[in-house]
This record gives sequence, structure tokens and C-alpha cells, in this order.
Amino acid sequence: MRVFRLLRILSTIGRHGLDEFLAGRGLGIVRLGFRMAFFWADRSGPRGERLRVAFQELGPIFVKFGQLLSIRPDLIPTDITEELSKLQDSVPPFPAEQVVETLDRSYGKPHAEVFGKFDLVPVASASVAQVHFAELPDGREVAVKILRPHIAETIDKDTSILYVVAGLIERLHPLSDLLRAREVVQEFDKIIHDELDLLREASSMSTVRRNFAGSKILYVPDVYFDWCTKEVMVMERIDAIPVNDLDAIRAAGIDIPTLGRNGVEIFFTQVFRDGFFHADMHPGNIFVARDGRYCGIDYGIMGSLPEVDKNCLAMIFIAFFKRDYKGVAVAHIEAGWVPADTGVEEFEGAIRSVCEPIFDKPLKDIYFGKLLLRLFEVGRRFRMDIQPQLVLLQKTLLQVEGLGRHLDPELDLRRSAQPILEKWMRENYGPRGLWRHIRNEAPMWGKTLPQVPRLVHKILSDDAPGRIERAIQALEVTQRRQTRILLGIAVVLGLLVLGLVIRGA
Repeated sequence: MRVFRLLRILSTIGRHGLDEFLAGRGLGIVRLGFRMAFFWADRSGPRGERLRVAFQELGPIFVKFGQLLSIRPDLIPTDITEELSKLQDSVPPFPAEQVVETLDRSYGKPHAEVFGKFDLVPVASASVAQVHFAELPDGREVAVKILRPHIAETIDKDTSILYVVAGLIERLHPLSDLLRAREVVQEFDKIIHDELDLLREASSMSTVRRNFAGSKILYVPDVYFDWCTKEVMVMERIDAIPVNDLDAIRAAGIDIPTLGRNGVEIFFTQVFRDGFFHADMHPGNIFVARDGRYCGIDYGIMGSLPEVDKNCLAMIFIAFFKRDYKGVAVAHIEAGWVPADTGVEEFEGAIRSVCEPIFDKPLKDIYFGKLLLRLFEVGRRFRMDIQPQLVLLQKTLLQVEGLGRHLDPELDLRRSAQPILEKWMRENYGPRGLWRHIRNEAPMWGKTLPQVPRLVHKILSDDAPGRIERAIQALEVTQRRQTRILLGIAVVLGLLVLGLVIRGA
């Protein structure tokens, strides 16, 4: 079967004249073979358009792979990324008998004994799963997401071919060190396989629901874990309006400019407060409740950011808003996103050359998602290491900003985002953040510090080679930590005394 699939891929490459992408050592004879076998192929159209059509013909897995490539401007030329961004993930539904088969297998009994009602006509269908409406035995209305039959085998078959192609690119392409083909396929492999575990998606959805409990701007449907399996996910059915149906939103009396600003706030809150964000916020996954709150569905693709990346991103955004290009350059270097030997002035100049023309436009015309995309293009020249979580973040920011501008063409992302970022910086780096860090670390210090003398004595009594040097290093680390603790406590006490003095005055 994989042989036939490979032959179909080769045929698609030839029919669309994509042999022009076959550059590298020893590939001249291969290109000549394609030209001779498919001499009738139309090569007149733009290469990006021909590649997009080829991905569409090869099916949903290649469509998803093309969508991933569309957000990698650090690796792929702009004319191709812009064309691949037009790919839509929409496929015909699978038959009702396969729906019944999956449900009965997942629950170990007929689905009629599990649900009070079940509509076998799907309400949505995509490459990995489709959605049906149903009722639980107690009458609660639910939406049921079901994986496509044999989707795992299809994905494994196609990704194995992608790995072979990536291996050839790394061995033969003259720019293989920049393209990092196997790394891109590995990233896609992880993302697509994460979507195959609906229990994982249910857990992600439940986490975001907990993070935004009581929120006035986002509602996340409840997940009914007692009815969830790896192939079936059951969630609360929502009464909401598709976010791109502006007429219905207006008819519901919802203020659309406020809705646009709220979308920006939700994104930045997820990224910087929670470090865990919905990474597939296209209009098909976003609805608006009758009370004006957003309703997010489809949590199969999630992004997460460690503290170091959150700190760097916050500093980059704030520096962007202030047009402080040196701050942007320094933040990249300190985060390790570009090599440590990168010249700050040279990097700053490259960033300025990209950003300054953009900032000459009115603020409402500046797309910071596209600005971040251009920054990645600059980083490519400076050997910037684009981590997968940053790719997901850049993709999501583009989606959020596009959605916000669809709702409110006058949306100023800077005005909406800057207060959120500055508040987060104050809470994490001001006196309040210092006190929170001291409070969080206190249990560890209380447990570790009394053990230091015994630990040092034990190491010094052992004359094994290198132990004394390691003991000295450990002691120096401990002393530095104690100094920071004492300094932090002194600062907090000093601020408290100053506050009392001012209050008394």
C-alpha cells in the first residue's frame, strides 16, 4: 500500500511540475526524468499555488502538513507560505455505520444504551474527526467528537513517506542545514498524533475551563469524562453564534469592537498568565454566546510556554510597542534564541530595518502577528533557533489578530495588549512578584538549608577525586542563593518600613 501511495505522490509532483523543488547534489538526473515523463505538465502557474493544489489532491494529512509549513517563514520562502495559508481542512464525513461501529467498540456495548438520543448526521467534519449532537440519559444535550476510522494508520503511512523525503532533503539539498526537514516532520508528527488522543484533548479543554472559571469574556464547555474515551469525546453542547456571522452577533445586541478587544485579552492571558494556550483559533473553532462571551472548542492543538520564553516574549512585545529595537535584540540573545556571539548592534540594525517602515503606518494598520513573522525571517539570517512552541504562538497570534480585525477593522492590538503585558511584568518582577517567589521557595529553603553543614562534612570526609571541588562549588551556589534570599527579604522589609513612614507622615 505504501508503494502505491508513494507512486501517487510522485505522480502528483510530476503533474504539477513540482520537480523544480528538487535542487541539490545528484538530483539533476531525477529532475530530467520528471521532465521527460511529465513533459505535458503545466508549469506556468506560481510555484506556491501549484504546491497548494498538490497538497489538496494528496488528502487531509498533506493539507495539515501544508498548514504547518505555512507558518514557518523562518524556513519557507514567503511566496509559498502565503499560498499554503489558504489551505482549508474540510473533508466529507464518514458513513453512519462506521460511526456506530466506533461508538459500540469504544463503550463495549450498543451506543443506544449509552445515549438517550444520538443523531447520526454529523454537524461538522474534518480530517481527524467529526462531530455529532446527542443527549445523555439524563437529558443533557451534548456534542460528541469521534475519530475517523483507521486515521492512525493513514497518518503513520503518510508521515513515514514524509520522513523519507525529509531524509533525502537533508542528504542532497544544498540548504539542508537551514531547512531542517526532519525536524519539521517530527514537529508535525507530534502535533498530528496529539490530536488522535481525545482524552488528551478533553483534559486540555478541562484545564482551560478551570483557568477561566468565572470569566466574563470566555466560556469553555464542560467535559463529561465518564463518557470520554481515546476515540470519543463528549462535551457540553453550546448555544452560540459562529464568530464570523457578524449579522447574527449584531442582532443579539453584542458590542463587536468590545468582542475584538476581548479576543486579544484572552490570548495574552492564556499565554502569559497560564503559559497554556489554544493554538488553533481559526473561526471554525470560535463561537460567541448570547451573553457576549467567547466560546472556544477543539482543544486538540495546545501550546505551552516555559517561564524563560514567557519572560522573553513579554520583553519583546513591550520593546516592540516602544520601538526599542535594542531591547528586542537583547531579549533574543538572553533567551538563547540566537547564538550568544551574535552582535547586538548588527542584530538591532536588522530588526530596525524591518520594523521601522511598518511603524510609519497608523497603529490600527499594524499587524503584530505579521511583525513577529517578519522578525522570524530576520532571525533566519542570524541562525535563530525557532522552537515549536514559538511557531504555534506566532500562528495563533496571526489567527487572533485576523479574527480581531474581522470583528473590528479599527482594532489597535497594542492598546489592547500593552496594559496586560505591563501588569504581568509588574506582578512578576515588582515587589509583589518578589514576595510571591520568596513565599513559594520558602518550603524548599527550610528543608534544604539545615542539611548544608552535614552535606559539606560528608563530602569533605570523602577524599574521592573531585569531591572537594564539587563541594566547594555546591557551597558557593548555596551562598549565592542565601545572599539573594537575604537581599530579597531586606528589600521587602525596606519597602514595608518606607510605606509605614510615608503613611505616618
